[in-house]
Amino acid sequence: MSYFSDIYKGIKTLLKGMGVTGKYFITSRKGAITQQYPDNRNTLKMFERFRGEVVMPHDENNEHTCTGCQKCEIACPNGSIEIIWDRGIDETTGKKKKKIDKHVYHLGLCTMCGLCIEACPTDAIVWAQNYENSVYDRSTLTKVLNRPGSRVKPGTED
Repeated sequence: MSYFSDIYKGIKTLLKGMGVTGKYFITSRKGAITQQYPDNRNTLKMFERFRGEVVMPHDENNEHTCTGCQKCEIACPNGSIEIIWDRGIDETTGKKKKKIDKHVYHLGLCTMCGLCIEACPTDAIVWAQNYENSVYDRSTLTKVLNRPGSRVKPGTED
């Protein structure tokens, strides 16, 4: 007798689930869920909390706030960030100071966990809203975040 009661319970739960789906199918507004992606590319806005890729904002003077402390590189669980740096003499103080040559970001390795952004003490890296990251060549997913000739904003400390 247990066999038939199991079949009855299975059919009952199936119809209950189909009822919920059918109710939503009939009462939902047209276009409430589906986005026509390639057609609405110009008007599509991503959520504010969307994690697209890591970028380093620069101001109009090509200055950023990255001091090369490597906290983001240490916080990254899979090594998608690497900072290539060297010590140079600071013009104002005459002391040796760390200067970044390249701030490399490997988007293909990134898990979008956000630990690097949380670890950055100067908020030098942030999430961008870019969502189109499909490419034919994986080497294009490796990006240098600091622009050529960029420097640290005056007043930014380690």
